[in-house]
Amino acid sequence: MLINSDIFLHCILISTMFLQPKAQKQPQELDDLLSDSIAKAAPLFPQSSVSPLFPPLVPAFFIIGDSSVDCGNNNFLGTLARADRLPYGRDFDTHQPTGRFCNGRIPVDYLALRLGLPFVPSYLGQSGMVEDVIRGVNYASAGAGIIFSSGSELGQHISFTQQIEQVTDTFQQFILSLGEAAATDLISNSLFYISIGINDYIHYYLLNMSNVQNLYLPWNFNQFLATTVKQEIMNLYNANVRKVVVMGLAPIGCAPYYLWLYGSQNGECVKEINDMIMEFNFVMRYTLEELGEELPDANIIFCDVFQGSMDILKNYKSYGFNVTAEACCGLGRYRGWIICLSPEMACSNASNHIWWDQFHPTDAVNAILADNVWSSLHTEMCYPSNLQEMLAAKAR
Repeated sequence: MLINSDIFLHCILISTMFLQPKAQKQPQELDDLLSDSIAKAAPLFPQSSVSPLFPPLVPAFFIIGDSSVDCGNNNFLGTLARADRLPYGRDFDTHQPTGRFCNGRIPVDYLALRLGLPFVPSYLGQSGMVEDVIRGVNYASAGAGIIFSSGSELGQHISFTQQIEQVTDTFQQFILSLGEAAATDLISNSLFYISIGINDYIHYYLLNMSNVQNLYLPWNFNQFLATTVKQEIMNLYNANVRKVVVMGLAPIGCAPYYLWLYGSQNGECVKEINDMIMEFNFVMRYTLEELGEELPDANIIFCDVFQGSMDILKNYKSYGFNVTAEACCGLGRYRGWIICLSPEMACSNASNHIWWDQFHPTDAVNAILADNVWSSLHTEMCYPSNLQEMLAAKAR
């Protein structure tokens, strides 16, 4: 009941600020940036290890997920889960909010540049022309979960299944515009990135929605989620998708919201929550290994975000961080009680913080995790290989 009351309070506080009757378009600066983001990446972010590559390593980059990778789809929805106001985006390339739940870039921004591609545009922000999505599109929606109703108390969102349907619509558009052979070639050589599942805990299991905790032990719940993801990947495979990156879940037991909610004394993570997340990642990894054996011509890698994130938390000084438990933006203890609402609630320097808001990491953490996905630069967290190795193996 405590969590439900907090969410209700948060909804009242942010409804007048975030819920708009009319969707906002992304800034013109970002539209301009999509065409030249590769050329400008290094000067804009000199501290990043991202280096643009030419020609592109894949023809297109498609993203499915939740707020960890939403780049603006929720700007067009009636929902409380929106990041279309400052201080969100203050450290982004345009220094304007875009819908990313971060002070700057999200992991897929860094990976797009690694692939030699521009930042991937949001699905709902496009005109519907094939030219808009030929190099990839981002379907992710904040609040979305593997379970259809996860996050529904926040308002509208695009669920996992609905995002897969949008992918199918895009494929049909490719077939009609390019012809079946060319569309198949494009789809099979493109990269698909899936980052979803955390809201099935935050907004479903941990809230005991539909009495789920009495029906499913965490292990059974995790198996249900993993099986659902497996089935959707098989659906993508049947539509000629062959390259897939599946991200595990982050250690939300260390997130400022749960540190506040569970009364953590000295920033210690909530073990019971993290145990569920570790178990999900274990089940997901081996479910995907089995799927890889069933689909030998597919390349599927699993990246354990929990593992990579805990390495940052345990070795924070070596990564340049000095604030590990408190969010940069928010109110209350650990800045975890009230969500980030205004620039006045934010710290002056997010780069030395691990957490940006109640649940989301800073741009600096996203850059580290993207490096690990790409090349295991800081720590190994992707199996059976990192993304660079996967693409190099296919090129040979």
